[in-house]
Amino acid sequence: MNDPSAARSPAARAGLRNYILVTAAYWSDTVTDGATRMLVLFYFYSLGYTPFAVASLFIFYEVFGILTNLFGGYIGARFGLKTTLFIGLGTQLVALSMLAFAPQGWLVVVYVMVSQALSGIAKDMTKMSSKSAVKLIVPEGASATLYRWVSILTGSKNALKGVGFFLGGLLLTLLDFQTALKLLVALVGSTLILAALLMRGGLGQANKKAKFGQMFSRNSAVNKLAAARIFLFGARDVWFVVGLPVFLSSVLGWTFWQSGGFLAVWVIGYGIVQAATPGLLRSRVEEQHEPDGRTATILAFVLATLPAGIALGLSAGLAPSTVVVAGLILFGAVFALNSAVHSYLILAYTDSDKVAMSVGFYYMANASGRLAGTVLSGALYQWGLQSGPSKGLIACLWASTVFVVLAGLLSLLLPRHIGPRSKPIKLDDLGE
Repeated sequence: MNDPSAARSPAARAGLRNYILVTAAYWSDTVTDGATRMLVLFYFYSLGYTPFAVASLFIFYEVFGILTNLFGGYIGARFGLKTTLFIGLGTQLVALSMLAFAPQGWLVVVYVMVSQALSGIAKDMTKMSSKSAVKLIVPEGASATLYRWVSILTGSKNALKGVGFFLGGLLLTLLDFQTALKLLVALVGSTLILAALLMRGGLGQANKKAKFGQMFSRNSAVNKLAAARIFLFGARDVWFVVGLPVFLSSVLGWTFWQSGGFLAVWVIGYGIVQAATPGLLRSRVEEQHEPDGRTATILAFVLATLPAGIALGLSAGLAPSTVVVAGLILFGAVFALNSAVHSYLILAYTDSDKVAMSVGFYYMANASGRLAGTVLSGALYQWGLQSGPSKGLIACLWASTVFVVLAGLLSLLLPRHIGPRSKPIKLDDLGE
C-alpha cells in the first residue's frame, strides 16, 4: 500500500474511482435530504400545524435512522458497501416520489411520517457507505491521514446539507410544495443512474462470516463514545430542528427563504469548521497530532456555556436577533470541532475487523440523540410558548445545556491516549 507503484495500479485507481462516485452520491443525497427537511417543516407549519405536530413528522425519520444504522452496518459487512449505497439512493427516490406525486389529500401526518421514515433509511445507508469507504484510500497505520480525510468528508457533508436547507427554503418561496419535490426526484434519479453506469466492481471485500450480534460493541471506549454522542447530538437538535426555524419565522418574522438561507449559511460554516478541524486543533494538542478523550471533554464543557448564554441573553431582554445569530455562530463552531473529534475517535478506537459494524453502532447512537432532540424540540417549544414568544426557544436552549454537560461528563471516561489496535487497519476493514 505504501509502494508508489501500487498506488498507481489499476486496482488502486478503480478503488479511488469508486470512492469518488460513492462520495458524490452521498453529497447528492445530503443536498436532497436537507432541502426536503426545510420543505416539509415550513410547508406544514404554514398550514397551521403546531410545533409539536411538525416535530412528529420527523419522528419516524429518526427512529428508522436508528434501525438503519443497527442493521445497515451488518448489511454493509455481509453484502458490501455498494449494496448499501444503491439501497440508500433507491429508497430516497421512493420517499421523494411519495410526496411529489401523491394526491393533495394524501399529504397528512401519517403519510408524511412514512415518507420521512424512508428518507431516514436512505440518508443513513448512503452516509454509512461513504464514511466507511474512506478507509479504502487511507494507507495502513496512517492515523493523521485518516483524521484529515474523515474531517474533510464530514465537513463537506454538513456544508452541502446547508446548501440543501437554502435550496428547500428557496424552492418553497418560488414553487409549490410538490413541484419543488419533483425537482429533487430528478436529482436523486440522475445520481442513481450515473452511479450504476460508472461504478466498477465492488468496494472492498464482502465478509460472509459477519454475525448480527457483532453489531453491539464490546469495546468499552466505543460504548462510552456512543453514549456521549447521544447527548451531543440531542443538544444540537433539541433547539435546531423545530424550535429555531419556528422562532425565526414566527418571532423574528423572517420569510421561508431568509430562515432557510440563514440555517444554510450556519450549516455550511459548521461544515467548513469540521473540515478544518485537524489544523485548528493541532496547535492546541500537546505532544501528539491527533485528539483523544481529553480533547472531546474540553470541547463539550466549552460548548455547554453557549446555549446557556443565549438563554440568559433572551431572558434578559437583549435583542433576540443579535443574541440568537451571534450565539448560534459560536455554538456551531465549537459543536463542529467536537463532532469532528468524535468522528475520528470512533475509527481510532475500533479494531480492523469491526469497523463497518462499529460505525453502524456509533451512528445508531447518533440517530438516537437526534430522535430525542427532535421530539423535545417540538414539545419544549410548544410548552414554553405558553409563557411568552421567546420562552419556547429558551426552554429548548436550557435542555441543550443539560445535554451537553452530560456529554462532557461521559467524555471524561474516554481514553486519554489512543493505543495501538489489536489488529491493523487494512483495505478490507469495512467488511465488504
